[in-house]
Amino acid sequence: MKSPTWSKETGLAIFKKMALIRKNDERFIATLKSGKLMMPYYSARGQECIPAAISMHLDTSDYLVTIYRGIHDMLAKGVPPKLIWAELAGRATGACKGKGGPMHVTHPEAGCMVTTGIVGAGLPIACGLAWASKLKNEKRVTVCNFGDGAANIGAFHESLNLASVWKLPVVFVCQNNRYAEHTAYAKGTAVARISDRAAGYSLPGVHVDGNSPEAVYAAAAEAVERARAGEGPTLIEAVTFRFNGHLIGDMGEYIPKAEYQAAVAADPYPAFRARLIDTGAATAEQLDAIEGETEREVDAAVEFAFSSPVCGLEELERDVVALSA
Repeated sequence: MKSPTWSKETGLAIFKKMALIRKNDERFIATLKSGKLMMPYYSARGQECIPAAISMHLDTSDYLVTIYRGIHDMLAKGVPPKLIWAELAGRATGACKGKGGPMHVTHPEAGCMVTTGIVGAGLPIACGLAWASKLKNEKRVTVCNFGDGAANIGAFHESLNLASVWKLPVVFVCQNNRYAEHTAYAKGTAVARISDRAAGYSLPGVHVDGNSPEAVYAAAAEAVERARAGEGPTLIEAVTFRFNGHLIGDMGEYIPKAEYQAAVAADPYPAFRARLIDTGAATAEQLDAIEGETEREVDAAVEFAFSSPVCGLEELERDVVALSA
């Protein structure tokens, strides 16, 4: 495999995606607290750099399968923020006409095929998408994101086995934020590393620092190239930390304070921002400008969502398949 090329432009592009993810997350939480949005919301704050770095190796035609804690994955893949905001606000202009809500966003135009609210359900679906690509002799890659808790579901093991046997062009990405809902990793998982499980299915298992855009970028480069070349799947375990509870409203009292404080001190967003400046890849003014641009993009998305009409009753019977007896 070729070594991935890292340039100033790569770093700035990843930072822009991370900034967009962070600004969106902050605004969603603020809007929820104001009472203007009423919905369950699963923050991915702290996990920004994983999809931001991986998406650099993907194009629009590649498939994305993600979970309810997956808005960062969608934004990195290119789903327009205004369509996500309209969807979560229950508006007719949303990605799914306001009927999918926060746990079921799809946008095939950007390759976002499935967002599932069922833990572990995305893995076999990703295998199906990858199998279709292989049958059509396409160079399309499917990236499947899931959490550490899903790695203990039967579908995880079945999917890795099937993908390996059929050499499917799929990259399994475990965003290990160390907590499966409210359960600490060590209390629910027997292996030290989820990536170690890949050996049981004869596919590469890669363990990376999920707080390092450079490490994730390098791991994804090899995994995506391997999939495109028809060499089969890869399991990437990117270890990170979620800064909010399982969902907004969960205060996370089950997380030891020292562990939480250490994670916040290692926040990947300001760390990467500082590194770009220290290495001369960007100036503080350049990064300020990028953050301002993403802030305006979020402003426009919020305005679009709340100025759009809510779903009408006629939508109850639209896009529904009726089978006759």
